[in-house]
Amino acid sequence: QIIYRRSKEKMKFTIAALLISSTAAFTASSFNGAQVSSTAASGSALDMKYKVAVVGGGPSGACAAEIFAQEKSIDTVLFERKLDNAKPCGGAIPLCMVGEFDLPETVVDRKVRKMNLISPSGVEVNIGETLQPDEYIGMCRREVLDTYMRDRAIEYGAECVNGLVTGVDVPADHKTSDSRYKIHYQEYQDGSSAGEKKSMEVDVIVGADGANSRVAKAMDAGQYNFAIAFQERIKISDEKMKFYEEMAEMYVGDDVSPDFYGWVFPKYDHVGVGTGTVVNRPAIKQYQKAIRERAGDKIEGGKIIKVEAHPIPEHYRPTRVAGRIALVGDAAGYVTKCSGEGIYFAAKSGRMAAKEIVELMKGGSRLPTEEEIQNTYIKKYDSAYGPTYFVLDALQKVFYVNNGAREAFVELCNSKYVQQVTFDSYLYKRVQGNNPLDDLKLLGETIGCLIKGYSNAKPDREFSNPVESQKRI
Repeated sequence: QIIYRRSKEKMKFTIAALLISSTAAFTASSFNGAQVSSTAASGSALDMKYKVAVVGGGPSGACAAEIFAQEKSIDTVLFERKLDNAKPCGGAIPLCMVGEFDLPETVVDRKVRKMNLISPSGVEVNIGETLQPDEYIGMCRREVLDTYMRDRAIEYGAECVNGLVTGVDVPADHKTSDSRYKIHYQEYQDGSSAGEKKSMEVDVIVGADGANSRVAKAMDAGQYNFAIAFQERIKISDEKMKFYEEMAEMYVGDDVSPDFYGWVFPKYDHVGVGTGTVVNRPAIKQYQKAIRERAGDKIEGGKIIKVEAHPIPEHYRPTRVAGRIALVGDAAGYVTKCSGEGIYFAAKSGRMAAKEIVELMKGGSRLPTEEEIQNTYIKKYDSAYGPTYFVLDALQKVFYVNNGAREAFVELCNSKYVQQVTFDSYLYKRVQGNNPLDDLKLLGETIGCLIKGYSNAKPDREFSNPVESQKRI
């Protein structure tokens, strides 16, 4: 009976979590017996501060640097190569992030309160009626959001280095001693395209440098599978833009992606039109052409003002902590399957990792051990969000496998109960709703929609990608 009830709850959450997660592409502890690192030496060494380097200035790095910078006994250095970086990204953030991270509304371009879901056969389902007047999904431009969060960390005291980290020297005994790491980087000055080679010794490193993380490579963190996300920013007429005032669109079908989705998300004065795939990355431009065609008249005549592409991790790195090096955000693999949502999880992981490390450092008097970081940051993060990654992985295997399943997914979203639980779960990052009758009804509807979808949908196109599909980063 208990297993059956949990199964129903998981089914309800998995169906609910997929829909809204897809718009995004969802005190310190001490442990007895842990290895204790050396404390600060006496005498003149008391005046020395431990130095923490945060590599990467996106949401994960900025949030980590902000926490470290508020601890005055720690020197915090934040490395970022492109201070005006516009990362290819759908740009959706949940409402809870605005409050939790004290974000001003100026970083939110559009407040989406309606979504259009379009099936492979063109069936449209409009959702959003369950939202309250003050509820919305925030749509951001990453160059605006990232800059605000990074500048706040600098205001708290983080030193920002406009530099590209090219390598990290990791001492052989870094897991058992206080040996320092040496970071090699190219520092850039305003107006110069040539960087100056420099190096810096630090005591702790937080790798927030994205999917192609050099920090992960230096610590031998292992590889992961990845999607390619491709997006075009398209400037459309003011008249056409009115349609997207509070509207986002999501298209599913093997024409726009064999394992992902295509999107049209509103930005400040344009729309972001994109798609992604893991299993057939070489065909990404073909899928991008298809999403433009599916959007049709709504973006017709628009001018492409920017083209963006970027790898998106599909699962955790095999290793996320080694010695006093910890990975966060995309570098750690914190992007949900089937949706590509990563901004909230990046910011959250950066903040969680930094808080735990600061607490372990006890006012800058000692360095944390690998075991301590594992038992605090990693353990707490996985406990809080591990089930979400598991659920969305399962959902991708159910609803993104072929056009029949995609048709069933869109039809299920007609349910007001699905919409309510979906929006509540996404906006506040907690599971909502516990109505046994509605849960049982939803289970029956899911089975019925899948049967109907499989019987009526057109077959998926075949493709072969035996070599490139094995690539990992």
